[in-house]
Amino acid sequence: MSGRVTVRITGTGHASMFIETAAGSILCDPWVNPAYFASWFPFPDNSRLDWDALGRADYLYVSHLHRDHFDEENLTKHISKDTTVLLPEYPTSELESELRALGFHKFIKTVSEEIVELPGGVKVMIQALTSPTDGPIGDSSLWVEDADGTRMLNQNDARPTDMSVFLQHGKIHAHLLQFSGAIWFPMVYELPDNAKRAFGKQKRERGFDRSLRYIDDVAGDWVFPIAGPPCFLDDALYQFNDVFEDEGNIFPDQMTYVEWLERQGHDKNIILLPGSVAEVFADGSGSVEHPVDDIREWFKNKKQHLDEFKERMQPRIAAEKASWSHPEIDVLETLRERIEPLMESAEHIATGIGGPVRFDLTAPESEEVVESIVFDFLERKIHHDDGGKVRYRFRTERRLIEHLLHIREVDWVNSLFLSCRFTAARIGQYNEYVYAFFKCLSEERLQYAEGWYAEQRPDDEDIVVNGWQFQRRCPHLKADLSVFGKIEEGVLTCQMHGWKWNLKSGKCMTSVGHDIRSCPADEAPAAS
Repeated sequence: MSGRVTVRITGTGHASMFIETAAGSILCDPWVNPAYFASWFPFPDNSRLDWDALGRADYLYVSHLHRDHFDEENLTKHISKDTTVLLPEYPTSELESELRALGFHKFIKTVSEEIVELPGGVKVMIQALTSPTDGPIGDSSLWVEDADGTRMLNQNDARPTDMSVFLQHGKIHAHLLQFSGAIWFPMVYELPDNAKRAFGKQKRERGFDRSLRYIDDVAGDWVFPIAGPPCFLDDALYQFNDVFEDEGNIFPDQMTYVEWLERQGHDKNIILLPGSVAEVFADGSGSVEHPVDDIREWFKNKKQHLDEFKERMQPRIAAEKASWSHPEIDVLETLRERIEPLMESAEHIATGIGGPVRFDLTAPESEEVVESIVFDFLERKIHHDDGGKVRYRFRTERRLIEHLLHIREVDWVNSLFLSCRFTAARIGQYNEYVYAFFKCLSEERLQYAEGWYAEQRPDDEDIVVNGWQFQRRCPHLKADLSVFGKIEEGVLTCQMHGWKWNLKSGKCMTSVGHDIRSCPADEAPAAS
């Protein structure tokens, strides 16, 4: 490698990387161990890296609390507790508290979107996203400017609505961002295969299109696809890997995405395998060295790599499964004790859910339902199923719920749902409040989410696009619809997350309770 570089990026898997600057090194999101009930593994396998050496980094950046970013086991065993943590400014103290519980004691508590200068002339800035739908109450991006003016943006899987905060400080030379799926839809839904494939194809295309919008907005010299995909090594989940030529698979790999980018006219892309080392320069040049001779050939053999990885991980998966059962727990009574008080105070969220949600609990690795429990958000009570109609229905193993209760998990989204170890059915449209509630099973989280929803007001500013007048800000996460909005045949789509509205009525077509203000431009009332 050249001696004139100040920013060097070593790939360490998924969203993790080791950044070398004039101010020292920054280790980001060091995920190695299986996450979400042993469902997700980093792809490619990064377990053979020297994590003790990587763990002696000068700085640690954990973007958020999702377990494919916050790996408690790796942080505990291999990352020096004397490293200085670059801490995003989140509305709750959970990330700091969890890191302190592991022994970390040096923190730079950043203020969102404000630059911090480190020794050696290196500047860093973290943008924290804080809506209840951002990660587990928060997601973030890291901007770094080295002493020579080389700039990188580690967007990981955050979805900022405004990129100008990063661009106002100068050109970005390395842009690292998510491109692949990181959710359970549509795979777990009880839908016909053709419908599931069609929804998956739409989601895959939307993810690519959204990433391209960010790439075009940032206009960086080099694009690094990161933060996905995970791989699935349990036999029950293996079909989720994108190795079956399924256009509806939402987990395309880095090479598939780069080849798509090249077809869009973007050819300055760098894939980071674990151990790849990339250099970027302020003059726009860059280079990369990989631990394999031919990276495209390596990806052609993806299934072989997956199968070998799968074989290595079977004892780990078996050990994880053996820890889940806790038959001593009375699931219904424990849920009543812990969750009903939260339902009582969840005014906005419970109203948004607007009906009962049922969990059908099965025997281990079986379809046999052994208990059905209803969360009634109208009465704010939890009870056994009485045969009534429900809006949402989930089916999962009883032992998974036992384990969540055993460890007092406050975030079922960041555990059960991301595991994909369940099936789901619903009546009507997607309802974000369901997942917001099960993400907020603590008083701190719930009160923050309730306050956030209470503060939301209709956006006062309107815009006119293609003969329609409508509010500028998306009701979902306040994305600027003059940038992310797309209109086809009277339907407005926010390309940030794919939400849709009928412009004639203003009704949201993809979720409940998120209508917009809209009308034909020639019928708009005159401004007073």
